[in-house]
Amino acid sequence: MTTQIETSMRKYIADHQRLRYIFFGGKGGVGKTVLAGATALSLAQQGRRVMLASTNPVHSLSGLLGQNVFGKATPVEGAQNLWAYEIDTKDTIERSKQEIREKIQWFLKFADISTKAEDFVESATMNPAFEESAMFENMVDLMLKNEYDVYVFDTAPTANARRLLGMSKVYSLWVNKMLKSREEARSLRELLSFTKKKEADPLMDYLVSFRDRMGQAQKLLTDEQLTAFFFVTLAEALPIAVITRFIGWFHDFGIPVGGVIVNMLIDRAQVNENSPEFVKNRVAMQDRYMDDVWQKFNGMVRAILPLYETEVRGVEMLKRMGTALFV
Repeated sequence: MTTQIETSMRKYIADHQRLRYIFFGGKGGVGKTVLAGATALSLAQQGRRVMLASTNPVHSLSGLLGQNVFGKATPVEGAQNLWAYEIDTKDTIERSKQEIREKIQWFLKFADISTKAEDFVESATMNPAFEESAMFENMVDLMLKNEYDVYVFDTAPTANARRLLGMSKVYSLWVNKMLKSREEARSLRELLSFTKKKEADPLMDYLVSFRDRMGQAQKLLTDEQLTAFFFVTLAEALPIAVITRFIGWFHDFGIPVGGVIVNMLIDRAQVNENSPEFVKNRVAMQDRYMDDVWQKFNGMVRAILPLYETEVRGVEMLKRMGTALFV
């Protein structure tokens, strides 16, 4: 089966002039980081101020760019208008632990419970989802600061990315329940109190502020004019199966799917009868799976990128990839 790309990456971006939050996801090893980098650099070359950020706990932006961008927004050497930032997961977790400690202390004081907050902190932060939760809040902070024209995110493998982006909806439900319970408890406390003086309630203030932030995040992440999530795949069975499943889940969360990018396709023009059998077999395999791509992602394919003769690393290679991506 041979078909054509209906809407290219270039046309999609041109048709979405207000697009500000671009996410790349997919199975591990498909090239999310390099495609995020190539997209960010291409947009920066158009004169937009671009933040390229990694929400993947296993960062690779520093290796891709050949410079240390860990822990803070750093201008990318050799590229104007482009900053990169590997979010410091460890620092994020420690700050979140401190915030949780303070919240628990507020609650214990409010409820007149003498137990030390520290007894609860470790159990609260040992949850496997805690790191993702902390990373999500850091990502939201970055988005709401509104310091750049475009934010391009290199996400974790798709399962983690789905949970990460879906947290805005989950958080909103959770916080609303917390606020209701907190309000009921405060009303009962005031009813039983001998004084009519209202006490300060830092935890209630935090929950209201937190709900507002999550509301803003959810609004941004579900606005198809502002946000797009691009799935990266190879012409292989497993990456295709992974994103086929997750595209539906992202639709369920209301997160706009920008399309699918096929990476590392061997150029058939470079293959002839004298090519090694291994290469010819790989090309035949990719041809079969490209039939699946056209069938399963009909109208969603935005670009097909070649397998390069060298690794994609550094600004010059990213420019080369960006040219192919936005052809």
